[in-house]
Amino acid sequence: MHDIEALLREYDRARAYTDELWQDLTPDEVTWRPHENSSAIGWHLGHQAHVAHFMIRNLTAAEPSPDPELDALMDSANPEQFRGALPTVRRLTDFRTTVAERVHARMGDIAAGRVGAPNQLAIVATHLLMALINHEYQHDQWIGEVRGSDLGHALPPDPDCAHVRRVDGYLVIDGL
Repeated sequence: MHDIEALLREYDRARAYTDELWQDLTPDEVTWRPHENSSAIGWHLGHQAHVAHFMIRNLTAAEPSPDPELDALMDSANPEQFRGALPTVRRLTDFRTTVAERVHARMGDIAAGRVGAPNQLAIVATHLLMALINHEYQHDQWIGEVRGSDLGHALPPDPDCAHVRRVDGYLVIDGL
């Protein structure tokens, strides 16, 4: 399914943009919270992956969490002040990498028809990937604001893609 493959490339582009926003920061900058009712950049990184896994798990495949201890911590239903201490940057990076690999594996199975109800899941997969990409960019906006305004680091240029644009200040993908 061409759309799924193209959307996986866009998912990777969104994740690469996220990496440009944080990978040159120190561990202290990644875990710093601007105030009690605000989340650290590291929380947003874990939350992006948590939501991706949660959506894949609940909409296309019942598989266990790659790091169950992070599930409650990265859930946005928990108020900021109760989210607890963040894991190490290495653990966050490993979690993000594992989730992205699982997204690719499951979407690849769907694109290749190696699932029950392949046509139905192909439709679900395209909408799911659009949501995951836009969720990644949604949190990139906050990461970028903290990076630029609070930490004083320059922002990378927006992704160079005809399908990505800004709406209400947020990067979004709105079709292929």
